[in-house]
Amino acid sequence: MPERNEYDPGVPSWIDIGTDVEGAKQFYGSLFGWSAQDAGPPEETGGYGFFLKDGKMVAGVGPQQNPGPPFWATYISVADADETAKLVEQAGGNVIVAPMEVMTAGRMAVFQDPQGAFISAWEPGEHRGAQVVNEPGTLVWNELNTRDVDGSKAFYTAAFGWDAKTHEGGPMPYTEFKVGGESIAGCMPMPPMIPAQVPPHWLVYFAVEDTDATVARASELGASVRMPPMDTPAGRISVLADPQGATFAVIKMGPA
Repeated sequence: MPERNEYDPGVPSWIDIGTDVEGAKQFYGSLFGWSAQDAGPPEETGGYGFFLKDGKMVAGVGPQQNPGPPFWATYISVADADETAKLVEQAGGNVIVAPMEVMTAGRMAVFQDPQGAFISAWEPGEHRGAQVVNEPGTLVWNELNTRDVDGSKAFYTAAFGWDAKTHEGGPMPYTEFKVGGESIAGCMPMPPMIPAQVPPHWLVYFAVEDTDATVARASELGASVRMPPMDTPAGRISVLADPQGATFAVIKMGPA
């Protein structure tokens, strides 16, 4: 099991979703085999809890705080949330939720990049991040969908210290964000067929053993298929929306 205990600064370390908690527990529990655990007394945690895979924390879940459809949030591990907030503002982003303590778990902040995508930061305390990744039923990739790739590259390089390498050979350019030479996230231009009202956003990918079977099961559970299964150099992928409307992707990883 590819367990993780630490994440270097700049590496995505956590994901969570604000949604109909009971509906999410039922859907993702049935789809990925997740169980759920409260983070503590609701009066202290606001109803926040964890999704577990084989007893290891893989994601967070809590009541929806914002209008509009729910969405999966990506958190970047940082050494100093306050310093990151300054860098975000200097790079043209907005601080939506200023750095704040989350009991003894750590400190969090929520930002919006200049193109409109939301990204969060996590300064770890007792909670380091997802305890297992890169296996079926867990997080395997985070991908920015943007209408301004060059602007996004400039922002994330300045705010989080990422390097960016763009590959031009496929049907559309694809950018890998890197930390210390290791690929940690992706970035792609939003296709022209995406409606203008859909804002730039971060998409989370969950690894699965069989993409087509997972899509069929998700559909049975009330999900909608945003992009049918298709083969890519990375593996066979599909984009889904859960019954509450949160978009996510699944991928059967290729040999590479």
